[in-house]
Amino acid sequence: MSKKTKWLAMPYTIWGIGFIIIPLIIVLFYGFTDVSGHFTIEGIASIFTHVNLKALIVSMLLSFASTLVCLIMAYPLAYILAEVGRGKSSLLSLIFILPMWMNSLLRTIAWQNLLEKTGLINAFLSFCHLPTMMIINTPWAIVLGMVYDFLPFMILPIYNVLCKIDKDTINAARDLGANGWQTFWRVTWPLSLPGVISGITMVFVPSLTTFVISDILGGGKILLIGNIIEQLFTQDNDWNAGAGLSVVMMIFIIISIIITDKYDREDAGK
Repeated sequence: MSKKTKWLAMPYTIWGIGFIIIPLIIVLFYGFTDVSGHFTIEGIASIFTHVNLKALIVSMLLSFASTLVCLIMAYPLAYILAEVGRGKSSLLSLIFILPMWMNSLLRTIAWQNLLEKTGLINAFLSFCHLPTMMIINTPWAIVLGMVYDFLPFMILPIYNVLCKIDKDTINAARDLGANGWQTFWRVTWPLSLPGVISGITMVFVPSLTTFVISDILGGGKILLIGNIIEQLFTQDNDWNAGAGLSVVMMIFIIISIIITDKYDREDAGK
């Protein structure tokens, strides 16, 4: 790098140090120390307490469910976007990205108004003389909120990979006698796996650590690991335990990054 390039990169370096590296160091410091500042792993080991372990298991189950639903919904959508014309594809992509421009908290509150007992959905069902649904304050409401918030993060990486697949490869498979289903499973699906893995990572990680969605759509009745960490910091003022659980979550994130990097490298080498 030239000196001029280094100077141009300096603001980003300062930003990265101030808002990424230093906060990580602080979290690690509190995670491996007690109130007196002595080294301990009690904060990390607290993940094995009954309440925290139950919250972690529930968080993982809901995260797996929301990730699976996002994948089932996103792959056909991304496939359709990749197949249509370029101009239409851009317009359809904008439709799916547009909700991301709105604050996540506002989107979640909007779903609360839709799902609550006297919300718009139940009001419409009552108007049609149909039985109402009690979805709010249930795990299904949380999964619905996760899917709505994180679905674009699954669509975009899959769409980007599908757009890069050479059409001649698809045509070659058809010329060799493969039908549409065989072409998809033998050619399209394997080539799109890097995008699928990236999408799974981008949905699973925030789903695992979220607390706002469960607070609003779960009514505070369903504790996720993100809720416990948030309460330890804001209500109990126990930074050491909160940081310890945050370190555990960081381990999950690092594992996800390693898996994603592995598939990205394999895709780049093709």
